[in-house]
Amino acid sequence: MKEKFNEDEVWGDLGNGNKALEDGDMLMLLSVCFSSQEVFRTAILQPGPPEGFALQTVQEVIKPQKGTKLVQDENQLLENILRTLLQELVSSAVQSGEQIMQYGQSIDDGEATRGHIPRLLDVVLYLCEKEHVEGGMIFQLLEDLTEMSTMRNCKDVFGYIESKQDILGKQELFARGKLVMLRTCNQLLRRLSKANDVVFCGRILMFLAHFFPLSERSAVNIKGVFNTSNETKYEKDAPDGISIDFNFYKTFWSLQEHFCNPASLTLAPTKWQKFTSSLMVVLNTFEAQPLSDEEGDANNLEESANFSIKYLTSSKLMGLELKDPSFRRHILVQCLILFDYLKAPGKSEKDLPSESMKEEIKSYEEHVKKLLEMTPPKGKSFLHKIEHILEREKNWVWWKRDGCPPFEKQPIEKKMVQDGAKKRRPRWRLGNKELSQLWKWADQNPNALTDPQRLQTPAITEYWKPLAEDMDPAAGIEAEYHHKNNRVYCWKGLRFSARQDLEGFSKFTEYGIEGVVPLELLPPEERSKYTPKQNDRSKRAKKEETKGAAHQVEENQIATVANEIDGEGLRTDVGAFVAPLDTDNTATVGNMSQGNSPMADEHQKQSSDTDGGQEAGQLEDDAEVDAEGDAGMIDGEMEAEVDLDPIG
Repeated sequence: MKEKFNEDEVWGDLGNGNKALEDGDMLMLLSVCFSSQEVFRTAILQPGPPEGFALQTVQEVIKPQKGTKLVQDENQLLENILRTLLQELVSSAVQSGEQIMQYGQSIDDGEATRGHIPRLLDVVLYLCEKEHVEGGMIFQLLEDLTEMSTMRNCKDVFGYIESKQDILGKQELFARGKLVMLRTCNQLLRRLSKANDVVFCGRILMFLAHFFPLSERSAVNIKGVFNTSNETKYEKDAPDGISIDFNFYKTFWSLQEHFCNPASLTLAPTKWQKFTSSLMVVLNTFEAQPLSDEEGDANNLEESANFSIKYLTSSKLMGLELKDPSFRRHILVQCLILFDYLKAPGKSEKDLPSESMKEEIKSYEEHVKKLLEMTPPKGKSFLHKIEHILEREKNWVWWKRDGCPPFEKQPIEKKMVQDGAKKRRPRWRLGNKELSQLWKWADQNPNALTDPQRLQTPAITEYWKPLAEDMDPAAGIEAEYHHKNNRVYCWKGLRFSARQDLEGFSKFTEYGIEGVVPLELLPPEERSKYTPKQNDRSKRAKKEETKGAAHQVEENQIATVANEIDGEGLRTDVGAFVAPLDTDNTATVGNMSQGNSPMADEHQKQSSDTDGGQEAGQLEDDAEVDAEGDAGMIDGEMEAEVDLDPIG
């Protein structure tokens, strides 16, 4: 007798890929699979968000060993059920003639409900996000859906992918499905036409650029290989009835062979010579046939909505294409890109151009830029933008040559600073804490800087107390935490000492900042270190006494000279008024009695006058040196002259 069908064992055999199933078991398995699909069909028709029924539906269908998370075999089984259900939904949508993403959509109470397939994808995405099922399951369903859809339906499917980009890009999902998503997008790009589906191709590329990080190496051409298969085909033989120079036509389109593979120009000198000769023909033709502003306005790129990835190469269109400013700009920008590649930084020496080649590149580049400025509309503005783009491109070149290091930086975890560990000095907006705090106060209270109570100078003894405590060995304060390491504190203290304690301030040159601290604040054992020795005091006192004595002597000499001059002036004036008329006779008799001749007396008078003049000159010089002392002497002279005037 046949044993009773065990549903769990059959599910396990299917998940493990066991094909040794009897016909009866297969029929039972198909019936169970069909019932599971019906459970999911009923679930996706329920209103409300998936949070309310998604996990209960999985538990009803799979009956997982763990309550909320499926194991590997259970994940495989659920994936097979969902892929089969998705295929049936797509088939039903195609048979009904509806678009697959709108199939099953209805309007209830004025609100449009989502279609069956988007609803199913929402349920699976929620299960993957909450880690109830394997994270790559949603990516596998999206790949199957794009493969089963036409290109028209693929646009709707990709619109759903774009709308869920933030959720699909989460780390737990991205790590499991990034390769599947990359394969899906590449398959779409292969199916699309590069000429007719340019916008859709751009959407896919933009999605990949946002979905993958900048440092993703799969999106970077590390080896710098050029797409040489992108061949530009043009006519080799001149057709009948052509109205242009066919040699120029072939020369013009032959440039695309060099633009396709710029690396070959530096390896073969003959290719470079052929390229430069062809380029000069094209540039001279552009310069000989400049475009007018009317032609530029007629082909305004800003108002045109048609963008082509490649231009037609028919010889019959050559004359019209030469009159198109966008066509000229396309060729000239290609030249700038090629020159920028040849001058790219970081290349090996064998790949670098020669010195003569560098000079030629520079001259051709200037010629191309000149033609871009001449091409309407807004030639100078267009050239400025191109130069800016090429300048920024150098940063990407360096990044690529350095091995594409990641741009993303993980946030630094805040670590608890251990007790006694050296803390990092904080940065202040205005350079230090005091200036920043002062600016903050002034901003909050405009009258803070003019408050009279703020202008208070502390006493020296109060200000130096913290440093005196640091100098006390009994306090046990480590040297790195002393206040002498605070430059602002020391600078303020020196200013206060210079105003209040000049003797302590003078010790700074000999003992440093610790010598400025008042001695009464220091402990006895530290006080002796900064107390001047007795010998030093006596030497300093003697030096000061010597300076004072010398200064006193100079003052006495000046006063003596002034008194002598005043006395002689008085005697001379009095003699002039009191002498009798026979002074000359008396002087002669006196001189004769003393044995002096008149000539000797005259010589004595001259020497006396000379001495008096020298003393007077010395007095005037001293009066200029010391204004205060001489002012009194000059006043005394003036008083003497005033007293003597009435006598005359």
